Amino acid sequence: MRKKGIVIAIDGPAGAGKSTTAGLVAKTLGYVYLDTGAMYRAVGLAALQTAVPLDDGDAMSALAKGLLLDLIMVEGAQQTRLNGQDVSPFLRTPEVSLAASNVAVHQGVRDVLVTKQQAIGREGGIVLEGRDTGTAIFPDAELKIFLVADVEERARRRQLEMKGRGECMGLDLLVAQIRERDERDAMTQRRFGPWPPSDAVLVDTTGLSVSEQVLQVVGLARTRGA
Repeated sequence: MRKKGIVIAIDGPAGAGKSTTAGLVAKTLGYVYLDTGAMYRAVGLAALQTAVPLDDGDAMSALAKGLLLDLIMVEGAQQTRLNGQDVSPFLRTPEVSLAASNVAVHQGVRDVLVTKQQAIGREGGIVLEGRDTGTAIFPDAELKIFLVADVEERARRRQLEMKGRGECMGLDLLVAQIRERDERDAMTQRRFGPWPPSDAVLVDTTGLSVSEQVLQVVGLARTRGA
């Protein structure tokens, strides 16, 4: 057993409920919550701000190495700080989402971020959400969860999320974007190992409320020693 508890790694395609579920599972268990995707988004944002070409692996890796990235909890919510500035409100825009997806293909960037993530979760008592959580970051995680959901439901969730930020996009366009991202993410992830990991527990969130998703994962975590 690790010093502070088990490691729970949650992965899955875009819109399956990873962030919401992981945050609430961590809160329920009294664990640290780490949104690894926010770190890739922050690197993507930095690239857009500095005009570093997203397809230049060497330049992107150098950029990632030079960034000061911090994930801290503020009033129960994770805050992402880039070079000392809270950039959380800017990380969910379509432009940053696309940049993050392109950034994630570079092994040098992944190496930098994985090292940071492993240092944060080494003693356990943590819920990690995002790419590589159950493979490159913590292949020995005590519990690996892979959340899935129908494309249409994931698009509806994304639409509601956007409306909450005052943004508007048609459902058909969101469905097309999510399908395109699914294909791109699957191609990228399988370059670095099986996706989902063969030892992950698949949880289909289609038709489930947030509380039902959380209960399922917490129940599984309890059986693993959380």
